[in-house]
Amino acid sequence: MKLLMLIVDEKHKEELEALLQAEGVPGYTEIPHALGVGSSGPRLGSRTFPKTSAVILVLLTAQAVGSVAERIRSYCRDCGEHLRMFVLEAEEPA
Repeated sequence: MKLLMLIVDEKHKEELEALLQAEGVPGYTEIPHALGVGSSGPRLGSRTFPKTSAVILVLLTAQAVGSVAERIRSYCRDCGEHLRMFVLEAEEPA
């Protein structure tokens, strides 16, 4: 199994969630209002830096992760949305 981790501007998370559903992703976990500093600038939820991010975690088979990731990349190219995407190995402990 693979864990797809997506970090997106909070205001675009619903579009990304709709895309995941359209791709047949059976479920995901969302961590809303994520704070941090990175290449897109400070996202601290403060008066000075009001933006926040959302972290979306999706558990997929190794076969499915490639097509879902490519669909997300295509979406980001088309709309110009900045998104960070990572794929991690995931296994359930015995």
